Amino acid sequence: MQEVIEGRVWTLPHDVDTDQIISGKYLTIIDPNELKKHVFEIALPEFAQEARPGDILVADENFGCGSSREHAPQAMRAIGVGAVVADSFARIFFRNAINLGLPTIEARGVRALFEKGEIARIEMRKGRITNLRTGRSIEFPPLPSHLLELLEAGGLVEKVRRELEAQKAAARAAP
Repeated sequence: MQEVIEGRVWTLPHDVDTDQIISGKYLTIIDPNELKKHVFEIALPEFAQEARPGDILVADENFGCGSSREHAPQAMRAIGVGAVVADSFARIFFRNAINLGLPTIEARGVRALFEKGEIARIEMRKGRITNLRTGRSIEFPPLPSHLLELLEAGGLVEKVRRELEAQKAAARAAP
């Protein structure tokens, strides 16, 4: 995880559900490279073609509502989304995204701060997001250390994998 994330902003309204992020008809796809071709096909039809690695999604309230499918954050991560920032998130989506290593930040009032195409600067540990065009910024509660650790590891599976490898190495080194 980067301490500072900068990227071009894509804006979304309130109540973007997981079916708008990745349609249910693609839930049989497990290849991230195939899945990313269909991300936001409903809510932002141009996104899959125009998105660049590091782009930041800025949304209004209740982002990721609907089903608890992990395909939604997987598809965003596969296409290279740098972070998702919203006024609020559906809890299951929020945790799925963090567990998959996708920086997800709740910042009240963030949607009003940005227009599509502007550049956002997110300071993860300071808890600040700034619109680099206007200079306006807002503060948000930084993620707790255990969630930052998951992001730094690249997600829950990678964190557990690293911990198990460290345990195996320690066991091999013990007399």
